[in-house]
Amino acid sequence: MTYATQEMWTWWLAIYLYFGGLGAATLAVTFLTDMYLKPHRHLVIWGAGAGVVLLALGSLMLFGHLLHKSAVFHVLNPMILFNKPDAWIAWGTQFIIWMMVWGVLYALPDVRETQFPRRVPVIKNLIDQPFVIAIAKVVKHYHRGVGWLAVVNGVGVAVYTGLLLQSFPAVALWHNPAVPLLFTVSAFSTAMAFLLLLMYTLLHDQADEYIRVLYERIDLVLIAAELVILFSLYQYLKNGSESAVRSMELLWNDHGWLIGFIGFGLIVPFFLELKSMMKGWSTRVPIITASVLVLVGGYLLRHYFMYAGVYAYPW
Repeated sequence: MTYATQEMWTWWLAIYLYFGGLGAATLAVTFLTDMYLKPHRHLVIWGAGAGVVLLALGSLMLFGHLLHKSAVFHVLNPMILFNKPDAWIAWGTQFIIWMMVWGVLYALPDVRETQFPRRVPVIKNLIDQPFVIAIAKVVKHYHRGVGWLAVVNGVGVAVYTGLLLQSFPAVALWHNPAVPLLFTVSAFSTAMAFLLLLMYTLLHDQADEYIRVLYERIDLVLIAAELVILFSLYQYLKNGSESAVRSMELLWNDHGWLIGFIGFGLIVPFFLELKSMMKGWSTRVPIITASVLVLVGGYLLRHYFMYAGVYAYPW
């Protein structure tokens, strides 16, 4: 028995999975905050704008590397869900498309009522069009319904990023129940970190302190959940097939995974946020640092998952 690492899905797919999960979770958390915690026009505009851009960039990474370029048209067609319902990439693409549609629609009324977007010539001309004004009025009337459509699709995208990997049985590291859970938890943890970074820099308002504290506490729980899932994954791989054991050896003997991801991407932010929850910080620098580390760690998780994908078979 011997093994070989897969070389088809590398850093470009890691970026796709990272941007997809981060963008979708950012949109979902932003809209839930606006609907149930506090109406927050600027958070909606920045969160929705960043989320849509991240989803679009991630999708471009995937579409640019498809083996058959015509496949783009197939996965963009909603009918593919009926023609090929077992293709997770088709479900994910539809989730992403509708996530962006509902995300833009949800933010549209706030964009029209804010001065900053009107300083951008293209946006100013677009949002003053009669049909855009009519759409904004309808969306405002059904704002919460549109928000929930965006949230459902956002959760779908976050879960899909793990399900896509799990659908490949030849790689034991990917084909196990922990992967969708791990990637979903990581997506929402990085979204919390991104929004904290946003609120401590561009949107630094003392009136939003309770939202920031809530985000920190949720992220603390999510990081703890990631560590538990990783421990379970380690036990699964250690006692698994040849492919699983080889993946475990590649990961847990790599300093980038152990020190970069687990150390600085999870454990250090965990203690920084734990200290913030227990006694607080006199400055915002530690939480900004924790947020940056969580964001970097989120990418490293996906990067090393691609790197350690192993095929094992008799030659």
